[in-house]
Amino acid sequence: MSKKPEISLNAYQNLDPAKAAEKLGPSVDTTRFAKAAAFCARGRDDLAKRGYAPDGKKRLRQFSIWEITKYLIPVAPAHFRRVLKANENLPQGEGTAGAKWFTLDEVLTLRDHFAAEGSAAKEYKPYRPKGQPAKICAVANFKGGSGKTTTCAHLAMAAALDGYKVLVIDLDSQASMTSILGGQVEDEWKTVFPLIAKDYALAVQAENRIREAGDLPPLPLDETLTEALTVSPRNLIQKTHWSNIDLIGAQLNLYWAEFQIPVWRMGLRSWSLWDALGNFLTNEGILDDYDIVFLDTPPALGYLTINSLAAADILLVPLGASFLEFDSTGRFFDMLYSTFASIEEGENAQRRALGLTEVKFEWDVVRAIITRFDAAQQTDLANVIQAYFGDFMTPYRQEFTALVGQAGEQVNGIYEADYRDFNRDTYLRGREAFDRTYAEFKQLLIGAWWRDVQAEKENADG
Repeated sequence: MSKKPEISLNAYQNLDPAKAAEKLGPSVDTTRFAKAAAFCARGRDDLAKRGYAPDGKKRLRQFSIWEITKYLIPVAPAHFRRVLKANENLPQGEGTAGAKWFTLDEVLTLRDHFAAEGSAAKEYKPYRPKGQPAKICAVANFKGGSGKTTTCAHLAMAAALDGYKVLVIDLDSQASMTSILGGQVEDEWKTVFPLIAKDYALAVQAENRIREAGDLPPLPLDETLTEALTVSPRNLIQKTHWSNIDLIGAQLNLYWAEFQIPVWRMGLRSWSLWDALGNFLTNEGILDDYDIVFLDTPPALGYLTINSLAAADILLVPLGASFLEFDSTGRFFDMLYSTFASIEEGENAQRRALGLTEVKFEWDVVRAIITRFDAAQQTDLANVIQAYFGDFMTPYRQEFTALVGQAGEQVNGIYEADYRDFNRDTYLRGREAFDRTYAEFKQLLIGAWWRDVQAEKENADG
C-alpha cells in the first residue's frame, strides 16, 4: 500500500504557542530602550569611523591626474603635466611623474591658475555672478528612504569638486548628513536650535520696545533666550574633511525644536516662525560667505522643514519610482500648499489692515527627481510619474548602482570613494549617475542666478 504524500506546511502554519512563548523573553520595560539605544550609539560610532583615518579623523582622499583632467579641470593630461613642469610654484602633487596625486586644496589652487592663464573658451571655474548672494537649496520630502540625504550629500560634494564654496545645514535630528561629513555635535546648542531661539528673542526684544512705549509690561526673556542672543552662526559652523564644505550639524536633541517653536509662537503671535532660518542666513552675512547652502530636512513637514522651505530658493523633492512614493509625494505637495497658503492668508489679513507688505512665498524653481531608479523594472511607472508631474520633474532619473551601496558601507559618498577600490565600469557608471544629477541641479542654479542678474538690470534701466 502506497504511503500518502505529506502536505508541506508554510513557515507560519502549525506553530506551537508554548514554544513561541519561550522565544519572547522577559517583558520589556522602558530601561530596555535605553540599553538598546546605548548599543546602537556604540555601533553607530564604530561603523561611522570605518572611513576614518587611524587617528580617528575623517580625511578626504587625494585625486589622480586622470580624475582631475577627466572630471575637474578641462585640460588634457599631457597639457596638465606640461603646465606643472613649467610652473614649479604650483602644487606638484605626490608620487611619481606618471602617477601623481593631489589634495582637494591643491586642485582648487590649480583650478585658479588655469582660470587665470588658460583658454578663454573653457570654463575652469563654475558660473557665479558677482554681487549675488548664495542660493539656498532645500532637499525635502516627508517620506523616509526617498534618497533625500544621499542626494543632498552628493550634490554638496559635486558642487565642491566643481569649485563652489558650500555650507550644509543638517536639520534632521537623525543626523545622517552630519555623520557623512564627519561632524561632531555635542548637544542642541551646536545645531540651528540657538539660532532659531535667537530669532525669537530678537522678536521679543522688538515687541518689548513697543510695549515700553505703551507702558505695558515686557515679555520675559528666559535663560535660554538670553544665551541664544549671544550665539553667532559662525560659532556653530564647523570645517569638514572637504576644504570647501562647511557644516552646521545636527543631533538627537534638535528634535526638541519641534516642540519649542510652537510654544514661542503662542507667546508672541507676531513672530514669523517660518523666517527664523532665512533671517540668520541673510542678516548675519552667511549668504555672502558661500556660493550654495544645502538644507537637509527631516522626513516630516514640521517646523524645521517649514523653516527650510521658506528659506529656500531651490526645492528638490527626491522620490523613488513606486506607487507609494508617488502617492506620498503628491500628498507632500498638497501639504505644502495647505501650509504656506494658510500662512499667507492668516498673515495678510492683518497686514492689509495695517498697510504692511503682504507675505508671499516664492521659489526660483521646484523639481522632483526620481532616485534609486531601476530601468529594467521601473521604466513604465517612472514614465507615468513623469507624465503627471510634467515640468515639475527633472528629465534625468538617478540610477541605483553598486557603487552607492559599496561606498555607503564606509559611510562615504561616491565622490569620496577611491576608484581603485572598484571595478572601473562600476565606478564610471556610479559616478555618471550622480554627475548627471548634479548637472541637472547646476542648470537650475545658474539659471536662477542669471535670471536674478537680468531682473536687476531691468530694474536699473527702468
